[in-house]
Amino acid sequence: MSAVPKAVAARAARLRAELERANFNYYVLDAPTIPDAEYDRLFRELQEIEASYPQLIVPDSPTSRIGVTPVTAFAQVTHAMPMLSLNNAFSEDEVNAFDRRVREGLETSGEVEYEVEPKFDGLAVSLTYERGVLSMGATRGDGYTGEDVTANLRTVRSIPLRLKGDGAPSVLEVRGEVLMLKRDFTHLNSEQRKKGEREFANPRNAAAGSLRQLDSRVTAARRLTFFAYGLGRVSGGRIPHDRHSRQLDHLETLGLPVNAQRRVVHGVGALLRYYQTIAEQRAGLPYEIDGVVYKVNDLRQQDQLGFVSRAPRFAVAHKFAAEEEITQVTGIDVQVGRTGALTPVARLAPVFVGGVTVTNATLHNEDEIRRKDVHIGDHVIVRRAGDVIPEVVSVVKERRPKHVRAFHMPDKCPECGSRVERLEDEAVARCTGGLFCPAQRKQSLLHFASRRAMDIEGLGDKLVDQLVDEGIVETPARSARAHGTEIGRESLWRNREE
Repeated sequence: MSAVPKAVAARAARLRAELERANFNYYVLDAPTIPDAEYDRLFRELQEIEASYPQLIVPDSPTSRIGVTPVTAFAQVTHAMPMLSLNNAFSEDEVNAFDRRVREGLETSGEVEYEVEPKFDGLAVSLTYERGVLSMGATRGDGYTGEDVTANLRTVRSIPLRLKGDGAPSVLEVRGEVLMLKRDFTHLNSEQRKKGEREFANPRNAAAGSLRQLDSRVTAARRLTFFAYGLGRVSGGRIPHDRHSRQLDHLETLGLPVNAQRRVVHGVGALLRYYQTIAEQRAGLPYEIDGVVYKVNDLRQQDQLGFVSRAPRFAVAHKFAAEEEITQVTGIDVQVGRTGALTPVARLAPVFVGGVTVTNATLHNEDEIRRKDVHIGDHVIVRRAGDVIPEVVSVVKERRPKHVRAFHMPDKCPECGSRVERLEDEAVARCTGGLFCPAQRKQSLLHFASRRAMDIEGLGDKLVDQLVDEGIVETPARSARAHGTEIGRESLWRNREE
């Protein structure tokens, strides 16, 4: 093996540093500093250098993120400190009870200081760094024993392969969550559809399935991210030992991604206000969450409170209302939209999901019904997130009754009887009736009056139904006035107020 010229070794070191800095800026800070083409050029140059001088290959090289040869099975890993689960709270009363138990355990009547943060809907993992270099990554497993998925975690570009600075402990175990951002989940399912492969039900399933691939090259091709939320085993270094929040701040200085929504608050009232704030922001967050986590911030107080069974007394997860539930499809109707698109809608046995009672859910189009194999009478999983229209996620085939019925898209519009057609390059079927179709006429009027168009205050569903059903308005530009019928101003205002 030929000796490595000093200039080549120095160039390789500079390339590694620049690529990892670009990864951190792009995946952690969400602030890219170089174009993708420039990143690819630098990456290829490093690959060529390492191919020519294999002795320059180091465990924390960015080239290790592309994945390695598949394994036949994951090795088992025993956690040095158990990765325990949290008890759950589902109501304000339960949060008040948690705070009361904490104050009783600490023998204080004053307000307790808590660190609060979103509860990610992903996969818990443990990262072990030795002398600042990532040496092992494992899944939570049963809390005591997990799986060695080091090769897969190396492909997650938000996870630093080497910690920043010189003050890293000789051993640092970081606990956190691997998840898939909403935008990356959408991209993955789009790619799955193009390849004719199974789509994932939700980002959590996508993240878990991606992380547990025996071929880490598959994991590398998917876009996972990571957030640190705590520590396990620590040996040496200058890690703060007084507050949990200060430990998270320190992890951030080491280059580990930590969620920016975390806060330090005092008292149970502040806990509930934080819960409400995050609930309101939930739909706009780039990742899925299923609640928030409250932790006593003082580490000495955490030790004083200790654990019960397999959960800490000093922390609790305040969960949101379930966003997925099982119910039964009692029928499938067809709605006609502004452009004539026919959308099948599942009529459901009422089910409480996402904080409201859901009685119908979109099925998108006929191809989606066939792909998901939805029949009338099936038990299905329904999802509702924030203000998003409920949708049927999948069929629970183990509960399929014997006498389910298949759905077929009608060949005539259910609103006007016009012919229904589907173009070769479209997934949707459409009514050909145009504005002759009362459903299309109503939706066109609503669109015309909407805030992004003419912004006509008060012209809503009820009034539009009256105007069309009574034959008063034919199009946004033409009313029955053209045929000699005058619409009285008082009548319009009276209808609007009704």
